[in-house]
Amino acid sequence: MKALASLVPLFRRRAGAMVLALLLALVTLAAGVALLGTSGWFITATALTSAGLAFNLFVPSSLVRGFSFVRILSRYGERLVGHDTTLKLLSDLRGWLFAALFPRVPLANRSIRHGDLVSRLTADVDALDTAFLVAIGPFLGAILIGAGVTAVLAWLLPGAAIIYGLAIAGAVLIVPVLLVALGRSAGRQVVAAAADARIAVYDAVAGHADLTLLGVLGTTSRRFSQAMQHLRGLRLTTAALTIGAGWLVQALAALALVGTLWAGVEAHAAGTPDPAVMVALVLAVLGSFEATAVIVRSVGKAASALAAAERLDALASLPLTIAEPATPRAFPLNAPIHFSDVSFGYTPDTDVLKAFSLTVAPGERIAIVGPSGGGKSTLLRLLLRLNTPQAGAISIGDTVIADIASADLHAQMSLLSQDSPVFIDTIRNNLLIARLDASDEELWQALDAAHLGDFVRAQPKGLDTPVGEAGRTLSTGQMRRLCLARTLVSKAPIILLDEPTDALDRATELAFFETLSEATRGRTVLMVTHAAIPPGTVDRVVALRNGRAD
Repeated sequence: MKALASLVPLFRRRAGAMVLALLLALVTLAAGVALLGTSGWFITATALTSAGLAFNLFVPSSLVRGFSFVRILSRYGERLVGHDTTLKLLSDLRGWLFAALFPRVPLANRSIRHGDLVSRLTADVDALDTAFLVAIGPFLGAILIGAGVTAVLAWLLPGAAIIYGLAIAGAVLIVPVLLVALGRSAGRQVVAAAADARIAVYDAVAGHADLTLLGVLGTTSRRFSQAMQHLRGLRLTTAALTIGAGWLVQALAALALVGTLWAGVEAHAAGTPDPAVMVALVLAVLGSFEATAVIVRSVGKAASALAAAERLDALASLPLTIAEPATPRAFPLNAPIHFSDVSFGYTPDTDVLKAFSLTVAPGERIAIVGPSGGGKSTLLRLLLRLNTPQAGAISIGDTVIADIASADLHAQMSLLSQDSPVFIDTIRNNLLIARLDASDEELWQALDAAHLGDFVRAQPKGLDTPVGEAGRTLSTGQMRRLCLARTLVSKAPIILLDEPTDALDRATELAFFETLSEATRGRTVLMVTHAAIPPGTVDRVVALRNGRAD
């Protein structure tokens, strides 16, 4: 429940729509109960009367039709508003989760694997739909309708009021509480087992080549089958609990019905109530239990929803990777970058950088070369404040970057890494990621600077040309150039390049370096690479050996 408390602000944002959906659900239930009661009274009264001409047929028949139309319209409205609100709440939840997650990337908790992260961002969010109007509306509606029917019984058939009140309270309150209590452990295990299954699929797809070469596909398949059997057993357990709760609710409904009939028979011997009214009360009792079936189905999923909420809350509550300054300073423009005796290691026993020092003048283009694993990419991560130096300092001019707000720091830097993605979208939208207010003219300038403009102009849709998933409609060189164009669109004065020619053949690599040399004139460039750099591409080459600048 503590995890759900963190979602309260999201509920408040949609409070108006939730109240409207609740009112419509209440009207639907009330109209259904009234329709059954009125129909029973009308049919019984018509059958019992001996003076048909003296019986008013129009008012009850109009009420039957009226309640029927109200029930249809209110149910439609409740479904429309309820589903729309639920979808918006899930959208708000995803936005909240991403906003909480971004400052925590890279994740400080390395135990959260990629597959688990994907599972939390998708399946766990979807599991929370039952925590919204699917459970809240019917639950509150059943309480109000139950209270209303109890009051009517206390007025017309007092002997049945206590039995019915206890039965409806048990169906609406006691049974759901027992179901949550008994199913919470199983629900947590279901969510965890489902997440493990998704992680296994993710890892198997990502490592398919290695698994094939090592000849362990059969072993992997057997382990996955065992995991699915375990998940199946857990789901059967939760299903059995839900079925048992449904049986209890039906038993309570039968108890309420029998109690009402028994009290009615005894009261009829005393001359009250009227037989037609008695039939109406019996049918109203049956109709009031309509919402309890929905409650049981939704509460049956509540344990999994609570477990999913706990997993999402744990993800959003991870410690921040980098602490923001209490009083941030402005980013110094046209100032040099200083690495002063910087040391850093990912483990306590290993230093990737050892008293590394380097100064990059404004507008200077520097390439840092060295062996793989030598700390080249780490330098860029430290400059972006994705990690913090364990010794020494990094500053822009006289300002240590730890005193600059991350948003301001990142606004002045643009990163092109070996993993920079091309999204399944249009060329325009891939470029606008860097700067949403960029004009078409600026987009074309960046494409021309990256030597991709002619290719885009040759496409029938120009900037609106879709590039396919992961940019698969483009060649590797074109994807690199598109990412470079996106980097240029940002207009950041400092450009960081992390192995920008990785996976390119030598001819494409040389062409990219030539493009890079022309496109980055006037900007500060810090590039790390293991490639052989053609003369004239950068102003200076710095070798990184044993964690120090050579």
